[in-house]
Amino acid sequence: MGGSTITHVEDVSGQNSNGTVHAKTFVLVVAVNMVYFAQLISVVGSGSLGHSIAAVTGATEYQVWFTSSITILTAALSPPVSQAADYWGRKWPLVFFTSLGCIGSVVVSRANSPGSILAGFVISGIGFGAQPLVATISSEVLPRRWRPFAQGFFCSAGALSAVASLLFGGALVRDGNNEGFRVYYYVCAGVFALSALLSTLLYNPPPRNLQVELKFYEKLGKLDWPAYALLTGGTVLFCMGLSWSQNPYSWSDPHVVAPFVVGVGLLIGLISYALFVKKDGIVHHKLFLHRNFAIALGCQFVEGLSFFASNNYWPSETRKFLSPDTLLVGANYTVAFIAGIIIAGFGAAFSWKTKLLRPPSTLAFVLFIIFDILAATITINTPDANFWVYPIFVGGGMGLCLANGMTVAQFATPLELLSTTTGLILAVRNLGGTVGLAIYNAIFNHCITSNLASKVAAATLPLGLPETSLSLLVDVLNSGNLEALSTVPGITSAIKSAAEIAQLQTYVIAYRYVWVAAGAFSASALVATFFIVERKTDFNAHVDAPVEDNIHKSAYLEKA
Repeated sequence: MGGSTITHVEDVSGQNSNGTVHAKTFVLVVAVNMVYFAQLISVVGSGSLGHSIAAVTGATEYQVWFTSSITILTAALSPPVSQAADYWGRKWPLVFFTSLGCIGSVVVSRANSPGSILAGFVISGIGFGAQPLVATISSEVLPRRWRPFAQGFFCSAGALSAVASLLFGGALVRDGNNEGFRVYYYVCAGVFALSALLSTLLYNPPPRNLQVELKFYEKLGKLDWPAYALLTGGTVLFCMGLSWSQNPYSWSDPHVVAPFVVGVGLLIGLISYALFVKKDGIVHHKLFLHRNFAIALGCQFVEGLSFFASNNYWPSETRKFLSPDTLLVGANYTVAFIAGIIIAGFGAAFSWKTKLLRPPSTLAFVLFIIFDILAATITINTPDANFWVYPIFVGGGMGLCLANGMTVAQFATPLELLSTTTGLILAVRNLGGTVGLAIYNAIFNHCITSNLASKVAAATLPLGLPETSLSLLVDVLNSGNLEALSTVPGITSAIKSAAEIAQLQTYVIAYRYVWVAAGAFSASALVATFFIVERKTDFNAHVDAPVEDNIHKSAYLEKA
């Protein structure tokens, strides 16, 4: 698609229409977004099928790392891959990392041990380095006035993938068929492979200036290696410390304190390095010339906190309080993504028509807060119908937040930094998800540890359970093997029922505080959206990086 002309334009801010968009551009956008479709199959499966994967591979204590491996690596790789794409072009990094997603999915599908399953998710996580390129290409090949639609389509591709993944995955592991996750990840590998093939065949942009002008060693020298090391090390250690807190170590244990403190130190070092040493690295100072970018960064961090809270904790909560049927649980969560697709479309149309970005941003976090409040009110007596209504709100928030936030960020930064902008936004979003999962995991485990024994004792000892059997009863409940309750000395049907109810009441408390934390984070982002400045003049016909043959390929810019 496109010729081999190399062009350079220093300033396109005064241009309006500079390219004609034909059918092949839309085909390209669909093909590239198939990469994101594949990625969502992987990450949704890591959460919704986590129990089945852990049961088969014996990785129960590492379950939080199935998703965290992906989010950490996405956060760590998005900035360097975005930078590298300005020197080596978009195409081959996109194809390379997407191919790694295929390999990682195959490893997951064949895993039989904790080590192999974690290795598979780590390789898959590296494959997510292609994610910022999908969002960048979708934006730069279409007119800027269509930017809300471009980002809305990016989000809708992910939402559609999630719908298919939840239903397909739920059906595969239904009725205790935990081995079904293998088929799921075989299919995931196939979608990654097809995505890589389509990107290879359909995406043929002209070379960028720096892609041709710089030698290989010069390109390597342009990359911000110290920042990559600080970001990766800080994120991994910080989240490792949080994840280990109360699971299995106490807050004062060196296993928690050491990685947590070192991780925080590295992240502080990254901030200092970006402020005072490297002003044109992954945190380029030109990105912050307009306050909208900083606001977008903060809001996308919180969106990551909100999305991964619902992705990991809503399906498990519905499985406990709505139905153990995995297909029904998956169908329930698809309500969120279907709502997201619909509301994303309305949000994009609103912004395109009115050229306003603040109202959808504000509404997104209002919807997140409503969901968190409703989810926090769930008890063991909550009507089943409520579980089918609540996801509409979180889905609406997801449908508006990322698409609108990406548009806000891209309009607030120089055109030549589009790739860096996109990579940093997605890195911060996934960093939010990573930090959120660690925080929620610590909250959840602390609530279980602090409440289960006391609630079980209060419910069962008055019914005649021997005190000597209490510890064993709690251990059996923690194991999840309720059939083993009959082996507890002194157990009766009444005591068994009382113990199970006490366990559910403990889970009510644990889930409640997860949603309270998520709601508090969303409230802070809601306030931030009030300060977004509208930029109506950016809704114009300029195409940042045309891929058609006939006119100015003006946005293949040299990086400032």
